[in-house]
Amino acid sequence: MDKLRVIQWTTGKVGKLSMRGVLDDPRMDLVGVYAWSKDKTGKDAGELCGRPDTNTGVKATSDIDELIALKADTVLYTPFEADLDQAIKLLESGMDVVSTNLFLNVGGIVGEVKDKLEAACQKGGSSLYITGISPGWINSLATALTAACRDVEYIGTTESADCSVYESVETWSFLGMGEPGGMTDELKQRCYDWMILFRDVVVRIGDALELEFDDIEFFCDYATAAEDIDLGWFKMDKGTNAALNAGWYGKVGDKIVVEMRLIWYLTKKLAEGWKIDDDQHRVEIRGDPNMDVRFRYIPPPHWQNHDWDTTTAMPAVNALFQIKQARPGILGLIDVGLPHAPVGVWMKDRS
Repeated sequence: MDKLRVIQWTTGKVGKLSMRGVLDDPRMDLVGVYAWSKDKTGKDAGELCGRPDTNTGVKATSDIDELIALKADTVLYTPFEADLDQAIKLLESGMDVVSTNLFLNVGGIVGEVKDKLEAACQKGGSSLYITGISPGWINSLATALTAACRDVEYIGTTESADCSVYESVETWSFLGMGEPGGMTDELKQRCYDWMILFRDVVVRIGDALELEFDDIEFFCDYATAAEDIDLGWFKMDKGTNAALNAGWYGKVGDKIVVEMRLIWYLTKKLAEGWKIDDDQHRVEIRGDPNMDVRFRYIPPPHWQNHDWDTTTAMPAVNALFQIKQARPGILGLIDVGLPHAPVGVWMKDRS
């Protein structure tokens, strides 16, 4: 098998972890790195992904034409904000684009944006796939679990996340944490604006299961701190918002058929007494048979706060070969199937 030639596009929290994944996979060659900040251009990929002792010989650049000239197979696209023109140029050049970014800053992959990206795929004979942990890997698993059912009436995914380690004052302030308790129309709109990206979970599962939704409905609720909370980087007074429960219902008629729910909390000391799972993900299926599947991620001792982004980065890295073999165009869950780690290859490489 020829090695897959990969370009890493940006080297932020997720990008540096996906770049490590490429370097650790003997089936892949990292051939290029895009960095938009001037202080990163010219630096070796090893240094940029937190491995300063690894000299890869691959230097970061901000020149898109220089990277296209490398004629790589795939671009791992992990910027905080998408650049539609750049993505189109990459796809038209013939490289697959595998992204953990949902293109929300340009309106999401719908309407005119979707049409432009699909046209770029067809012109270049390339594929575009959006993944991560959710939207992404957990949705593939939820869809695959229905294969054991004779009948399905409901598929639900729940993410319970302790966000006290996600040190972003801007994020939590925008989402109303630390504000006086209670929902307002303005706060609900802010939550909607942030959570719109997770609507994609319901859409993807629906597409994979050939569902036609009559409505995809947003919901949101908040819980308040039962006492004063000081996280060191963020404070919440007693009675201010400290957790949210939000998501989307995919409805057929008046019936909820697909649900995606997020429970994000900065403390479990909540006045409302919410019961919060220690399992970070849960998939529930009501049908014949019913299923209740829970996922708990246990970090190794060396992990620091942002190493949790590994679970976003690796579903993209481990899907690259399947995406290379897929049809041109914007891909869904069924097109890619279940990505997996190259465990056998790793074992041979270590022996």
